[in-house]
Amino acid sequence: MNFDPIAHIYNDFPTKFGLPRQSGMSEHLISRIVMEKDYRNIEAFRGIEEFEYLWLIWVFESMGKRPWSPTVRPPKLGGNRRMGVFATRSPNRPNPIGLTKVKLIKLEQTAEGPVLTVSGADLMSGTAILDIKPYLSYADSSPEAPSGEYGPREPLKVELPQKAQKLFSEEQRNTLTEVLSLDPRPGYQSDPERIYGFAYGGYDIRFRVEDGTAYVTDIVKQI
Repeated sequence: MNFDPIAHIYNDFPTKFGLPRQSGMSEHLISRIVMEKDYRNIEAFRGIEEFEYLWLIWVFESMGKRPWSPTVRPPKLGGNRRMGVFATRSPNRPNPIGLTKVKLIKLEQTAEGPVLTVSGADLMSGTAILDIKPYLSYADSSPEAPSGEYGPREPLKVELPQKAQKLFSEEQRNTLTEVLSLDPRPGYQSDPERIYGFAYGGYDIRFRVEDGTAYVTDIVKQI
């Protein structure tokens, strides 16, 4: 059984560290979905602007060849507890397929064909998209359903250095603040002296977390 990507998504996150762990958690994170050549027919999108949200079915980045394991250690739970793979959203799955809800901002016809601009994706730039479907609130939403131990954490406060004002647009600063407030560190790491880093918008963002606040210690241009 083979599937060909219909599109790829592009944003300011070239690697997975720093990305929101779930979709919709960073409303300011803007992404563009660019269709592959065979699917650049505007008729395929007729009526899509009637929907506020879309489902993306996509492929996790290559996990390399590894044997299937029935249990995994989710970083969200500290990395010390084993859970059944089908009771988690770990990328270490029998088939590396992801499901993401995004908000549709606009559809436009460009030199690259139809391009969807969306917000709230949890996909790294360059991720392959297998399918796009409309989100139906009456069928797809169960807000009272329990989430096990995957409930949201208390958000961190965030302090950005003054140079962030010059290097990033307001939208990018809002996104950066959101993703840091979600605490991108693995759940099992809490050393307040440790400096973490992730790539964002052509820069390396370096930060540490202490007493409920994420402090950006440096922003370095990528070479």
